[in-house]
Amino acid sequence: MSSESSVLQSSQLARLASSLNLCPAFSIQPVYGAQHPPLDPRLTKNFIKERSKVNSVPLKNKKASSFHEFARNTSDAWDIGDDEEEDFSSPPFQTLNSKVALATAAQVLENHSKLRVKPERSQSTTSDVPASYKVIKSSSDAQLSRNSSDTRLRDPLHKQQSLPLRPIIPLVARISDQNASGAPPMTVREKTRLEKFRQLLSSHNTDLDELRKWSWPGVPREVRPVTWRLLSGYLPANTERRKLTLQRKREEYFGFIEQYYDSRNEEHHQDTYRQIHIDIPRTNPLIPLFQQPLVQEIFERILFIWAIRHPASGYVQGINDLVTPFFVVFLSEYVGKQHYHHAECAVTFLSAICLFVFPKEDVENFDVTNLSQDMLRSIEADSFWCMSKLLDGIQDNYTFAQPGIQKKVKALEELVSRIDEQVHSHFRRYEVEYLQFAFRWMNNLLMRELPLRCTIRLWDTYQSEPEGFSHFHLYVCAAFLIKWRKEILDEEDFQVRGRRSEALAC
Repeated sequence: MSSESSVLQSSQLARLASSLNLCPAFSIQPVYGAQHPPLDPRLTKNFIKERSKVNSVPLKNKKASSFHEFARNTSDAWDIGDDEEEDFSSPPFQTLNSKVALATAAQVLENHSKLRVKPERSQSTTSDVPASYKVIKSSSDAQLSRNSSDTRLRDPLHKQQSLPLRPIIPLVARISDQNASGAPPMTVREKTRLEKFRQLLSSHNTDLDELRKWSWPGVPREVRPVTWRLLSGYLPANTERRKLTLQRKREEYFGFIEQYYDSRNEEHHQDTYRQIHIDIPRTNPLIPLFQQPLVQEIFERILFIWAIRHPASGYVQGINDLVTPFFVVFLSEYVGKQHYHHAECAVTFLSAICLFVFPKEDVENFDVTNLSQDMLRSIEADSFWCMSKLLDGIQDNYTFAQPGIQKKVKALEELVSRIDEQVHSHFRRYEVEYLQFAFRWMNNLLMRELPLRCTIRLWDTYQSEPEGFSHFHLYVCAAFLIKWRKEILDEEDFQVRGRRSEALAC
């Protein structure tokens, strides 16, 4: 890899970062501000003392440190209640008009006092929200919900001054994008992008290069299934051939089922099937969708047929994770269609209202038994073929001794040594081998490190790159290390950290 290639990929990663919010393994709690911070006499006195000290230093130094002093003296302002008796007996600031300062302070106190007498109204507003507007969360959100509840109990003012009421987006598996599930209507930019995608997809011969360019920053949820089929090479660019191609490939897949699936009980295939059968329940165990028996049967068939048709590698642990994004994306075509039946026939304004009041059903909790047999067969066959297309480009990751992963980990080490020598030296100082943490990154394509919704968004970009799942994936892994370089450089006991990460992943 040349230095020019590294610079080019770095600029591409910057674009990716602007459209993809990647979350680390730990939870980050949001902080909601208020229009005016509470005015507290202790802070006022401290600020005056500090200001008298600052006046004794030259003007240049005062200007340079003013922001840091302000931040230091107001860092805990949000934790102080506003029900304490205010003291304005202290002398006014030297650079402010005393009347203006007192008038402003009085207005702030009046605003807070008005908010304090409105809790009943706030509660009634919450109770008026329709039941369908609230999002059912999976068990993966339990910790997030407890933390949010504790925060609201500790600070009632934040509950009254928080952002407008909207459904909670789960941390782990809000699979449908934020434009669904009751979020605000699409922005003008989002509508423009969606219209551009529809134009590309409906043209007689879709321009795949143009489609990749528009897909790189993310694919709109409404057109993601057909876009992924095209980008993976499963569907032809010619619109007239797509229907026949889908019909033929789906029939071909179920022909494989009839031909090979019964052989899972034969002695020479029992070990493969047994390992698949063990791994399926471990696939995203916190998401109810993947714990449904019917879904697990679909996954077993997909993985077993793929293993039989690829004897050079067979089934390897980790491949089971690679089915899930395709399955979820193709399932999303059928989930919640009953909510949109009437909205599609209405005018644009009424359609937006229907979308807001009747949110798209949560995919992670969707019961697949509600779908027809034909729908389930289409989802299963499309997931198989698209996963097969993906694995065709990285199959050496799963052949004997997994040489593809070995090469990619070595390439990641060389890349990091060039772009951040300090992090690389820190790993060497504490005898941390890249294979210890990066093997799973390559084997599972970061699916154990990212929420599924982030993985789906990331795969929009991967499928837009010529070698996204192999070459570009290295730069994403390197970006992870650079993103959290401070935490890495502060860490000294990597063995303990590694055991904790493995426990959380399990």
